[in-house]
Amino acid sequence: MDESTELPPSSAASNPLSSPDSISRSSVPSPREVSTVADAKCIVEARGLSHIKVGLFDNDGVMRGKYMSREKFFSALDNGFAFCDVVLGWDVQDQLYDNAHYTGWHTGYPDAPVRILPQTCREVPFEDGMLLFLAEFAGAAEAVCPRALLRRVIERCEKAGFAPFAALEYEFFLFDETPDSARAKGYRDLKPFTPGWFGYSVIRNSVHADLYHEILALAERMDFPIEGLHTETGPGVLEAAITVDNAAAAADKAALFKTFIKVLAERRGLMATFMAKWSNEYPGQSGHIHLSLRNKADNRSAFYAEGQPHSMSAVQRQFLAGQQRLMPELLCMMAPSINSYRRLIPGFWAPTDATWGVENRTAALRVIPGSDKSQRQEYRLGAADANPYLALAVALGSGLYGVEQGWEPGKPVEGNAYAEQHPPELALPRTLWDAAQNLKRSEAARDLFGDAFVEHFAASREWEEREFRRHISDWELQRYFEII
Repeated sequence: MDESTELPPSSAASNPLSSPDSISRSSVPSPREVSTVADAKCIVEARGLSHIKVGLFDNDGVMRGKYMSREKFFSALDNGFAFCDVVLGWDVQDQLYDNAHYTGWHTGYPDAPVRILPQTCREVPFEDGMLLFLAEFAGAAEAVCPRALLRRVIERCEKAGFAPFAALEYEFFLFDETPDSARAKGYRDLKPFTPGWFGYSVIRNSVHADLYHEILALAERMDFPIEGLHTETGPGVLEAAITVDNAAAAADKAALFKTFIKVLAERRGLMATFMAKWSNEYPGQSGHIHLSLRNKADNRSAFYAEGQPHSMSAVQRQFLAGQQRLMPELLCMMAPSINSYRRLIPGFWAPTDATWGVENRTAALRVIPGSDKSQRQEYRLGAADANPYLALAVALGSGLYGVEQGWEPGKPVEGNAYAEQHPPELALPRTLWDAAQNLKRSEAARDLFGDAFVEHFAASREWEEREFRRHISDWELQRYFEII
C-alpha cells in the first residue's frame, strides 16, 4: 500500500510524537500532494502526529523553527501564528543588530504574524513519519522577510506576462569532523572527507556510494531532486545540481537542500560547509542560478528566438542587460558575507566584473543557447553562502528590470574575462561594506524590493562588516606581533 495512505508498520507505537487516534483514508494526500489547509490537516490526522515541525528562513538563509502541537498547528493553519521577530534582527551567531529600524531593543522584539504554507509539506526521513511545513512572515514583517520578498518579485514577473523557472546548483565541502572537533581545533587543520584534487571522480563516488545514494534518496524524499551529483576540484568537495522548477519552488528546494545536507552530514559524523571560500589553497564554492522565462500566454520560451544570434530573443537580451547593469548595485544580496569577497578573485572560477559571454565560464553571466525548452542563462556570480531566496530575487528581479527598461547588454566576453579590461561601471564592489552602500543608493533596488527591505538588509550587512573589524585575525598576529 502507498505509504501516503498509512503509517509504516508499528510507527505509531515507536514514534513518541504520534498518538493512537490516527485515521486511514484512501484520500489522504502524500506530502507533496498537500496544497490546501484541508490537505494539511488530513495528512497530519492520518499519521497520528501529536507534533509537527515548522520552519522559516532568516536574513542569512538559516532555517529557524520548532515543533508545534497538532492543536496549535491546526489553529495556525487557519489563523496564522506568532513568532518572535528577533530572527529578522540577529546574525548567524544570534547576535543582535544594533542599527536596524525594523526591530531591536527599541521595539522590544515583539512577536510578528507568520503564515504556514501548506504546499511546502515535506516528509522528514530521519523522524519516522514526521512532517515539515515552511512558513513566512506576514504583516509588517513581510516587507523584510526573504521568502516574501522573492514572492513579490515573482508576482511582478507574472504581471509582466512571464512565468519564471530556475535551477540552483551548489558546491559544498565535506569534512571528517563534528561540530565539537571543529571547534576544538579552532577550525584549523580540519580533515576533509576525501583527500586530493579529483573532480568528476568515479572512484570517489563508487567507494563512497552509500553516502551518494543517501544524498540522492534524501533529495527525492524531501522533493529537492538532484539531476547531477559529482566530486568537484578540491578535497572532499561535491557539487549538486537541483532539478529545475518554478522560481518559488526552486528557492524552497535550494534552501531545504542546504539545510538538510548539513543535517545528513552531521548524522553521519561529518560536517558540510557552504562557506564561499574556506581555504586559501582551494577554489571557492559556487551557488550558480540557471534562469529562464516562459510566456504565460502561450507557454513558449520568452528567451528563445530561432535564427537570432545565439538564439537570443529581445526579452533575453534585455533580461541579460538588467542583470549585468544592476549586478554592482545588488551584489551584497548575492554575496552577503565577509567571506563572500574572498572568493571574488581572478582565476578561481568566480567573476570579478559584471561581464557576460556565450558558453563562457569566466564571465559573471553565461548565456546558454538551446531550444524552446533549454534556452537560458546562468548567473555565475552566486556563491554557496547566499540566501537562496535573496539570490534568486536578485537574479530574477534585475533581469526583469532590464526588460521593463528596454536595456541592451554590452559586448560579450570572448576568451578569458579575467585577462580583459572592462568598463569601470562593470566593476564589482570589493568589500561587503562597499556593496551595502551600493544597495542603499540603488533606485532599482528600492523599486524592486522596497525601501524597508533595502534599509534593513543593508544595515544587517553593515553590522556584519563591523563585527568583522572588531576581531583580530591570525594573519595580523602572524604579520605584526613580533616585527612591529
